[in-house]
Amino acid sequence: MNENTQNRPDPSSATPQSTSSVSASALPDSPLSVDRPLGTPLGPQPTRVLLLGSGELGKEVTIELMRLGAWVCAADSYAGAPAAQVAHEAQVLDMADAQKLNALIAQVKPDIIIPEVEAIATSELAEAAHRGIQVVPSSGIAAICMDRERLRTLAHDELGLPTTPYRFAGSFEELGSGAEAVGYPCVVKPIMSSSGHGQSVVERSEQLEQAWREAQTGRRAANDGTVSRVIVEALVPLAYELTVLTVSSRAGVVTCAPIGQRQDHGDYRESWQPANVDDMTLATAQRIACTAVLGMVDQAQREGERGWGVFGVELFVLDNGTVLFNEVSPRPHDTGMVTMLSQRLSEFALHARAVLGLPVTQEHLNLTLRQGSVAASHAIVVEGEGEAVFSNLPEALSGPDADLRIFAKPAVHGHRRMAVSLAIGRDVDEARARAANVADTLHVVVA
Repeated sequence: MNENTQNRPDPSSATPQSTSSVSASALPDSPLSVDRPLGTPLGPQPTRVLLLGSGELGKEVTIELMRLGAWVCAADSYAGAPAAQVAHEAQVLDMADAQKLNALIAQVKPDIIIPEVEAIATSELAEAAHRGIQVVPSSGIAAICMDRERLRTLAHDELGLPTTPYRFAGSFEELGSGAEAVGYPCVVKPIMSSSGHGQSVVERSEQLEQAWREAQTGRRAANDGTVSRVIVEALVPLAYELTVLTVSSRAGVVTCAPIGQRQDHGDYRESWQPANVDDMTLATAQRIACTAVLGMVDQAQREGERGWGVFGVELFVLDNGTVLFNEVSPRPHDTGMVTMLSQRLSEFALHARAVLGLPVTQEHLNLTLRQGSVAASHAIVVEGEGEAVFSNLPEALSGPDADLRIFAKPAVHGHRRMAVSLAIGRDVDEARARAANVADTLHVVVA
């Protein structure tokens, strides 16, 4: 168990840089560079992409890859997933089953594998990379980011990024010791999960048993027959959270304008771009994001992989202005859906370009908003059992700066994110209100 919970000096305390871009170690004439054949997805030698995870984010990535002429197979654990509805081919399997995943890779023969979910047999990704298949961003990065313990150790111990005080625990007894060390209140999370699954806020020791149980039963892949290790973190005086979308491509590492967000029990509900932050917070956030991504990309390239793609770097901003590293997703981020309205190239278009070996520079990340305007997204979560049918779209989308993405997931069981509304306003409050109004005006029936 890692006993080091003292934050190292904040690397952001150095003199601010004048740019949020960093040169890559893989320049256009590097052996890591590629110029893939595109435009003949149904021809004899297309660039073949295997997407592992076919939800709403994967659907947008699929569309962008197909726009650039790639062939895409979308795989997920259930039939009719959003990306599967638009891809050239769809497959259904348990992607955490190494034997089944290996068989799929052998069948599809992809040039590129893009993991879009956490529950994947990462050993097979490493084997695929060893055989020369490009894994996005790399097989090593995918494995690290799916494991909070490995990610926190890399970020805090190796890269020196500031984080919350934390401990890891492999048993209920270790959890109790860890909670005492970081103090109450604290947050308990399984080391492999996302979107708040299995997460609990613990106010006092009597709640630890329930938190341990929730981490085991509420996490993703809860039925894998194993006991999950957990991370217990101090509950810091949080002012707000930021996402800094960071893009690694053959041209280097660059960052998008920061995205503000609101979560509910660890799951995204609203986001807006640009976030209203001061210049010092902006510079610190961009520097931490670049440091985290460059650290992983450098490691990937030392191992002969590319490390290209979009990373969603999640940051905490405390009441006193301190910026802390929280987590990073090695793929487009759900809060980044706002970029479908705010940027010239959405996070999905940027991901497709980077993955296919196209350069992404700071100029590619420009906002397309009117001066002083803000874009917002609002997750539409539906409850019930059955198919979700949307109506009243003419009224909901009557505003000139309103938009909507219906994910077309086949069914709702309990509650599920089924769409996202988008809007532009003169400031953050107006943009959020307009996006919420689109969602509220829709009629959704589950039957």
